[in-house]
Amino acid sequence: MSGKSLVIGSGGWGMAIAMSLFRAGREVHVWGRDPEYTKEVAATRENRKYLPGIEIPADVLWTHDMSAALDGVEDVYSVVPTQFLRSTIESFGGRLAGLPVFSASKGLELATLKRPTEILADVLGSAAPLGVVTGPSHAEETARGLATSLVAASHDPALAEMAQAHLSSDGLRVYTATDLIGAELGGALKNIIALGAGIADGVGLGDNAKAALVSRGLVEMARFGVHQGADKETFFGLSGSGDLMVTCYSQHSRNRSLGEAIGKGEKLNDILARTEKVSEGVWTCKAVFTAADDLGVDMPITRQVYEILFEEVDPRVAVKNLMQRPTKAER
Repeated sequence: MSGKSLVIGSGGWGMAIAMSLFRAGREVHVWGRDPEYTKEVAATRENRKYLPGIEIPADVLWTHDMSAALDGVEDVYSVVPTQFLRSTIESFGGRLAGLPVFSASKGLELATLKRPTEILADVLGSAAPLGVVTGPSHAEETARGLATSLVAASHDPALAEMAQAHLSSDGLRVYTATDLIGAELGGALKNIIALGAGIADGVGLGDNAKAALVSRGLVEMARFGVHQGADKETFFGLSGSGDLMVTCYSQHSRNRSLGEAIGKGEKLNDILARTEKVSEGVWTCKAVFTAADDLGVDMPITRQVYEILFEEVDPRVAVKNLMQRPTKAER
């Protein structure tokens, strides 16, 4: 083993990050917020709720004890649903001070419209060493070691290179980037478009409509990102178009699947009530809709997805609204 890493968050993606670190030769500690379920996973070596059927190596420490989790670790990977991130990191008190923290959460905080690294900076201090790990990566595949490529992004290139070194293995190729804002927003915004893609699947709109929605959705993502200080080019890389494609087309995508159920006539509250897995796109859509309105950023797909989810507009009416917008040049 070449050093210790801590993963905060014991869901499917947290487990996938932990397995990736382990395969790269790291000693891995995983902290879970639910003491009883954490104890169960530690005993059975299976994460039955979030990623069943994959054996967790005995050398991976799975614990609710913060002192044990933090013992000797050199870096931290925060894999907490965005709406619970602030309270979770606050619960660690000052114990994370000085440690590099890489966010693998994808969303915006509903109450503040902040990105995960902005939330981390609020709690840990503006000087905290922060980065992002993101890209086209379903936990079901990454945890099993199937070939995956990610981006480690940080304003500090040395931090991005640290994550790259600690995660890279034969099954995981990690690139570095300095556009933290763009990389982080790509991972958040693509979930809104994936909801729309799922709705299109549920309604039965066909491949033509879905291709148009995904490609125009990417333009919409980049437009919002540039307003937030991101580099437009970032949205045409792994953390933008790559993540968008896998989320809009994969059977593993929770956001696409939720959208499909909505397209078939199910109600949002009923879908959310029957699963413990988090579809970040629902709350990201609400946050981005509000932010775009405040900024005056044109996001027609986000608007229609929002109206379908939260105002119960018929998806077919939403499609008609998109198709009947005034014609214009593509660029």
